[in-house]
Amino acid sequence: MGLETWDLWFPGAAATGLPFARAKMDPADVVLVHAAPRSLTIEVRDERGARLAFGERVDRAGAYFPMTRLRRVGEGFAREDGWPGEEDIGRPVILPGGEVGILKSWWNAADGSEWRWTVEFYNRR
Repeated sequence: MGLETWDLWFPGAAATGLPFARAKMDPADVVLVHAAPRSLTIEVRDERGARLAFGERVDRAGAYFPMTRLRRVGEGFAREDGWPGEEDIGRPVILPGGEVGILKSWWNAADGSEWRWTVEFYNRR
């Protein structure tokens, strides 16, 4: 399997929206997004450019959290904003702009006042 391109767009900004992140990464059904805007339009394409999944205006349902989990559901997406859990260790994290790392550790205070995380980045040509 080849790389996928995840294109995340903030549709509520400016006149017609603004790009948030464009990431090339190994295929994944669940990704984390750091500092996601309140609404995202998401498109995933394979190396040939064929659309694999699309979600238009996938909105935050509740309060802001620094991490958002995007899960592919068929050809669309489900969004969950909240603190990462143990099941998220090892998942890809897309940062604003499109850099992708792997979540290695996460801790947050129970009241949400602080958090600490470790992300590993690896590049190859």
